[in-house]
Amino acid sequence: MTKYNAIIIDDEANVQEALKILLQRNCPNVNICATAGSAGQGRELLKKWDVQLIFLDISMPGENGFDFLASIPKEDYAIIFTTAYEEYALRAIKTNAIDYLLKPINPDELKDAVSKASSHLDLRLHHKEIQKTYEESLNNLTIQAHDGFQYAPKITVIEKFGFQIIEVDKIRYIEADGSYCVIHLSGLQKVVSSKTVGEIEKVLDPSVFIRIHKSTLLNISYLRGFSSFEGNFAILDDDTHLVISRRKYNEFKDAVDNFSKSID
Repeated sequence: MTKYNAIIIDDEANVQEALKILLQRNCPNVNICATAGSAGQGRELLKKWDVQLIFLDISMPGENGFDFLASIPKEDYAIIFTTAYEEYALRAIKTNAIDYLLKPINPDELKDAVSKASSHLDLRLHHKEIQKTYEESLNNLTIQAHDGFQYAPKITVIEKFGFQIIEVDKIRYIEADGSYCVIHLSGLQKVVSSKTVGEIEKVLDPSVFIRIHKSTLLNISYLRGFSSFEGNFAILDDDTHLVISRRKYNEFKDAVDNFSKSID
């Protein structure tokens, strides 16, 4: 079993201690080297210890977690953010290739996050092209978090064997495929993501990306028309016909009306 040295950076001592206990009980492959109560203390720990895994709180006085991330060679580590619910911060994290845990931390979610983060780290260390994409993704994250953005122009899609950065305005539609989803891009390219349609939907602008079926999310920018012949269908600019469910029909009509007004 591969062991990973880790540090915890959180300004609350009780949170540090609780996370240490959870890791000791549930993640025997993680060795907690030390804890820090601030970003500055965290940087000192990185000089002292050979660390692979960082548990990083977002909300800290002075430098927050995003500031800390921007100040270190972040591509060298697996980062897991720990945070209370903060909408803009979580959207920024979910848009990129990084793991997070919501406080109070659930043991099963902790084990899953550690497994994913360590697997992605091992993958990056053996594939330079994946490492380069990961670095770009984390750079996007720090920029987006600093700007307090609403919806990102790019998202990082986690694939089975790596990451891919996609420009949001090139996404035509997304369809479910079991526990995965297929992202259809302009130019007829496809990307299979390990996330569900619902998970990706949360980081996209709801005024542009609309649900027309429980398994389909449409970028309304690519909509050319509508057909009610033998069912309701959204017709895209390449003549792709996508089924609109009866439950989503009124929402589809409203979204088209609102989108048309916005570009008048």
